[in-house]
Parts: sequence; C-alpha cells; structure tokens
Amino acid sequence: MNKTGILTAAACLAAALFTASAQAADPAAGQTQYEATCAACHGANGISVAPVYPNLGGQKQEYLVAQLKAFRDGSRKNDIMQPQAQGLSNTQIANLAAYLETAAKLR
Repeated sequence: MNKTGILTAAACLAAALFTASAQAADPAAGQTQYEATCAACHGANGISVAPVYPNLGGQKQEYLVAQLKAFRDGSRKNDIMQPQAQGLSNTQIANLAAYLETAAKLR
C-alpha cells in the first residue's frame, strides 16, 4: 500500500472511531447532569445569564470534550471549573457535550 492509501485508511479509521464515540454519548443523560451541576452558572440550555460565565449551548461537542478534559487534567487552569471537572468520567463528559451541542444555539 502506498503512502496515500495508508493516510486515507488512517483518516477513515479515525473518522469511524470518532463517529462511534459520538454516537455512544447520551444527550438525555447529559441534560440531567447539566441541570444538576452546570445550569446554575451557565444558564438554562447553556445560555448564561451572567457575562462572567460563557455560553455553552450550541458549542461543538469536540470542543467541549477537549475543554472539560483539560480542566479535569489541570492543563487548563480555572479555580471554578477545575474542581467541577475533576469528578467527571469520560462518559459524563461525552454526555454533557452531546447535550450542549444540541442545546440552544449561541446568539
């Protein structure tokens, strides 16, 4: 197999793995988790009522997963979000991100 074929196969495999992980997320479970732990600051459907807290509704799932994992592992610093994210499992993060991507779009 030539270099182009290998790169194409790798890209297809990566896309398939990403699609499978995205499909495994449960937006309904994410909504329940969000309403219990996130909505007080980030607002209903991810639209914050206070400018200090960012809107999350409508954000891309991949971005939200990356940011929550960065807060959890400490590579992104924030005194409020780091403790919030530290207790989240990969499944909970995926569920939250799946819900928020479909929640109210950013305005």
